[in-house]
Amino acid sequence: MDDAIARYPSDHRRSAAMPLLHLWQEHFGFISDEAVLWIAEKLGVQPINILELVTFYPMFRQKPAGKTHIRVCHTLSCAMAGGFELMENLCAALEIQFPPDGEGVHNPIAVSADGNYSVEFVECLASCGTAPVCMIGEQLHEQLDPNSMGDLLRNQTSNLKHQTSPHPLEHRLIYKNIGRTDWTTDIECYLRDGGYEQLKQALTISRSDIVNKVKNSGLRGRGGAGFSCGLKWSFIKPDEKRPVYLICNADESEPGTFKDRYIIHEDPHQLLEGILISCYALNARAAYIYIRGEFPEGAKILEHAIEEAREHNFLGKNILGSGFDVEVYIHRGAGAYICGEETGLIESLEGKRGYPRIKPPYFPAVLGLYMCPTIVNNVETLCAVKHIIVMGGAEYARLGRPNNTGTRIVCVSGDVQRPGYFEIEVGAVTMGQLIYEMAGGLRPGRKLKAVIPGGSSAKVLRADERFKLKQRQPDGSTIERELSMDEIPMDFDSLTAAGSMAGSGGVIVLDDSRDVVWVLNNINEFYAHESCGQCTPCREGSLWMKKITDRMLRGGGVVEDPHTLKTIGDNIAGRTICAFGEACAWPTQSFVEKFPEEFAARAQKPVPPPLPPEYTSEELIEEESIPTVPMAHDPGWEKAGAKGTI
Repeated sequence: MDDAIARYPSDHRRSAAMPLLHLWQEHFGFISDEAVLWIAEKLGVQPINILELVTFYPMFRQKPAGKTHIRVCHTLSCAMAGGFELMENLCAALEIQFPPDGEGVHNPIAVSADGNYSVEFVECLASCGTAPVCMIGEQLHEQLDPNSMGDLLRNQTSNLKHQTSPHPLEHRLIYKNIGRTDWTTDIECYLRDGGYEQLKQALTISRSDIVNKVKNSGLRGRGGAGFSCGLKWSFIKPDEKRPVYLICNADESEPGTFKDRYIIHEDPHQLLEGILISCYALNARAAYIYIRGEFPEGAKILEHAIEEAREHNFLGKNILGSGFDVEVYIHRGAGAYICGEETGLIESLEGKRGYPRIKPPYFPAVLGLYMCPTIVNNVETLCAVKHIIVMGGAEYARLGRPNNTGTRIVCVSGDVQRPGYFEIEVGAVTMGQLIYEMAGGLRPGRKLKAVIPGGSSAKVLRADERFKLKQRQPDGSTIERELSMDEIPMDFDSLTAAGSMAGSGGVIVLDDSRDVVWVLNNINEFYAHESCGQCTPCREGSLWMKKITDRMLRGGGVVEDPHTLKTIGDNIAGRTICAFGEACAWPTQSFVEKFPEEFAARAQKPVPPPLPPEYTSEELIEEESIPTVPMAHDPGWEKAGAKGTI
């Protein structure tokens, strides 16, 4: 516990709250009232400061689970692959009574009568390409057969699957070692392959030169927003007197995205080298890797890599005799998607709930971690820095397209024959090539219906749409072309022009067997669960949308529901502190707009008497219509409009 506390500045001991909660739960199995009081006293904070974390982060539990705890993913890609059937058969095999829908919100864990097993549904486990998946204890199990639960329970060793040879359309830089049979995660293997040579090179050039190389490369953030990395770095003053921090955002939680997991698990020293080069360029003396709580094995691999690098003097005091001191620490999250947002992540790292901050004034480069200048970059972005040092900014910029440079990793899941990860030159591969050539196309007899191109928060694209896109030519001119969805280049600007976004690179493919109302309901359920609750439009609206699509699936849809859904989405987007508002609103706005006929088919009943729009009564589902009843005393509401009957 004292080692965990020592990783943070002495006047910011509260940051150690989550590490201490993890340690306590790993030892005792749950967080008791005694734990809250003990940790609060240890850190010199109020008990409420610890309790608010326990009640906010889903991974912390206040009651014991079974001796073997099983977490089953039920987010979109896993749900499409049989996640719900997996849970149903698992409960039957273990004789566990799983709580009905809606009753497991506050008590999501169901325990067997003998206390040996417990199960719970969890949100995306970042292994969508090998769906359905579950975690037994700390071990991830992939590509499960929902009908073979007996085999799973008998053999609880992990069965991680790896792709091996790259596809001919790939251009692997960051992923060049992923899937190699002769590759290991130890530092000796990395050094034999030329590892840490770029760090040595970077330490011989000026910090401003490194920042300019990254600027000239055109590298854009790979975490979702696509903001210029070099421009972000340039916000840090060269003569900054306050401590500067670098945070690696390894909280990979966007449904459909599973690219960072493989870097962490298979090539940790590449990430570490990118972080160390970036720290030197920014004069940051401390870096924190904020890793998903659901990546316990990844956290151990990174911890080991840090110790190996320290033994070789790549980090610590006076690294490689350069006079530069730097430390890198691991900080585990605890199951909150909102902590992928950079200011929510910073709040979480400070030992608080992951409530995003208002920007301005709280831009991280000005007022970040501990109110000091802070740069937050994604795992893939930091790995790219190493390759920019190798190639030079201008050479790196020749990969891809103008304003869409370099390579990026895209993850394909859903209704394709070969789901997986692919590293491509940005814009050099079209949507059609990605789906039909690289991911093997759809299952026999099925047709493409829609694609979500940038993680679940991206607006859906319908397969039969036509898109007018302006494309920049090599000579600098632009031409307008009309493209089918298959012809859209997989780059930031093209997908934005098509009305969606490249986002985190998670491509979810839907074939013609999918009910889009069911798909949207699954997405709505995810965002309703993951809203931090700070902003009213998001907190209430995400749950309203989930309740409405849920009622439509149960047969209670009324004719006004599609319009109500769109109106709720319109009143969330742009009205929240962070981009989570858009993330939860865009799927609803786009699905209702692109598939009006399917939503109308689920919304046939006449409008009931005035009720809150999210309200679902059993009567509304079971009856064809709910009769109106005149009020005993007429309040005169009819004067407000023609529809005055109540």
